[in-house]
Amino acid sequence: MKISVLGSGSTGNSVLLVANGTRVLVDAGLSARETARRMSMLGEDPNSLDGILITHEHGDHAGGLRVLMKDLDCPVFMSAKTRDAYVGERRNVTSDEPRRRSDALRDRMVEIDSGHDFRIGDIDFHPFTVPHDAADNFGFTATHDGVKVATLMDFGHITTLITERLRGCAAIVIESNHSRDMLKTVEHYPWELKQRILSRLGHLSNEDIAEWLLDGFDGQAQHIVLAHLSQRANNPYLAKITAESALQERSPLFAGDTEIRLSFPKEATAWIEV
Repeated sequence: MKISVLGSGSTGNSVLLVANGTRVLVDAGLSARETARRMSMLGEDPNSLDGILITHEHGDHAGGLRVLMKDLDCPVFMSAKTRDAYVGERRNVTSDEPRRRSDALRDRMVEIDSGHDFRIGDIDFHPFTVPHDAADNFGFTATHDGVKVATLMDFGHITTLITERLRGCAAIVIESNHSRDMLKTVEHYPWELKQRILSRLGHLSNEDIAEWLLDGFDGQAQHIVLAHLSQRANNPYLAKITAESALQERSPLFAGDTEIRLSFPKEATAWIEV
């Protein structure tokens, strides 16, 4: 199994997961053209996708979906609540966009539920609810041939369920959205936005990741990719150092060989193979 974060940040998020010939695009927050370009740079043809999986309706995760679907024949997997929220979205879209989205999904959508496992090709998906101010946001683990990886973004705190689901993963893509101190000093953000981001339904901070690495992480993952980094309220290398420092503080009894990696908004990560 191999995974690449095609792009991640407030401008768009998308992850490519490949196993035994099965190719799944997780979220479509990048433009259709940029998605195709970055897949091609990895040696992958967008027309070979077996499915597109949408975790929630926010524009930086689903904004590129409708146009992308025009050139592809694969099904789109999303929950009914996410579909309704995606179709009904009226912020930053033209007046006829809801109709276009509804038409695009007709006969193409496979309904999933965050409480039930499903399968795309040779990959088994195990979704679970994560706390965020979206209609029905979920993270998931994906397994193939006994190997498990996880992807989860856009959530405000790490729950007991999240901690349990991340155990035994070989690779984890997880958000490290902001530095709490940096967020509080961003002049461009109104206080209401800062409160939303900092809330338990907002976004995960570098400090939250560090606490999980110290107390909740089982040490099994070979790779942890930090994703959805804010371009105004975070610094990639601060996020990386914060996570690496937490790993170094772990008890020698629970030390591992975990590598912390970064994802970026304007380029895909190299393949991570597990």
